[in-house]
Amino acid sequence: MKKIKLIVKTKSKKYPIIIGSNIIGNISNILKSNNFFFEKCLIIYDTKVPKIKLNILKKRIKSRQKITHYFKANEKNKNLKNINIILNKLFKYNFNRNDCIISLGGGITGDVSGFAASIFKRGLKFINIPTTLLSQVDSSIGGKTGVNTRYGKNLIGSFMQPDLVISDISNLNSLPKREIICGYGEILKHSLINNGNTFKYLNKNYFKIISLKSPFIDKAIADSCKIKRSIVELDEKEKNLRKVLNLGHTFAHAYEASLSYTNKLNHGEAVIMGIISSAKFSFENNILNKKDYNKIINHINYLKFPSHLKYYFKKKHVNKIIKYMKSDKKNNSSKINLILIKKIGKIILGSRFSESIIKKFLVKELIN
Repeated sequence: MKKIKLIVKTKSKKYPIIIGSNIIGNISNILKSNNFFFEKCLIIYDTKVPKIKLNILKKRIKSRQKITHYFKANEKNKNLKNINIILNKLFKYNFNRNDCIISLGGGITGDVSGFAASIFKRGLKFINIPTTLLSQVDSSIGGKTGVNTRYGKNLIGSFMQPDLVISDISNLNSLPKREIICGYGEILKHSLINNGNTFKYLNKNYFKIISLKSPFIDKAIADSCKIKRSIVELDEKEKNLRKVLNLGHTFAHAYEASLSYTNKLNHGEAVIMGIISSAKFSFENNILNKKDYNKIINHINYLKFPSHLKYYFKKKHVNKIIKYMKSDKKNNSSKINLILIKKIGKIILGSRFSESIIKKFLVKELIN
């Protein structure tokens, strides 16, 4: 499939997303054709990415000074301590606002890199090169950056639109299947908030997509980017509409935090579990019809990963899950805000439920 170029236009910035295979090696021409120039760059490199990708990037970028910052990307390292290390390196090499941070890694690396870029001298140029499926279809687009605290996930952050996103599909070939499933969770989420046709395409081609077959994976990435782009352009700062992108995330973030961000459950898997919880809660509260509920659950079952809460939690964990749900940044009242599903393609915002109702739901899930 040929290289795809999408343009995101928000109130704060207009920037391109370039999607294609083996395009990192062409980064010099991509920068030139998009009138993007800088003298110095700090490449924040996720150490899980094959080193050959970093070497190609450093070789092909034509700038006076290229500095590498090695980052061990995980949720525990997504913190202010590591932001401070990055900032000190930028000061050490005397970066200015015309210089650039380049993120080469997954969503955690992109979040940390973007946040550092947003606060250093009130804003450096920022290029995001997402190397996981999850980051290519979701976190690299829309400008959300941030870090975690002991109180919860992404509670310190900023909105910082990138200047350029380069999604090289060939980067996905080195990923384990578990990581592909994680990214697919966000593709599924986008299909549920968009329309029935997108979900039908996934239902028909999910195996080819998770097997990274072209042109199916190319189309799935591009479609997800288009769906997220259309929402971000209308609501850049998540005042209202953009909240649909958090479908499943109030549950998901609480599940991750309750397990202390261990490898037992990573973000994409938590999102899939959060979608299940949102769908089931919607169905049990007579919001989602049985036909669409079964379609969603059956589709997730195709993925064949342990998605039931009982695999990760016991009844004694419910209070901890609730605590993190209450501290979620989307809440602005004493009740817990959930994003629910009316039908495939129609999401309900602003539904607030008491702690006792959600606790009863979670306990039922864990004892059945």
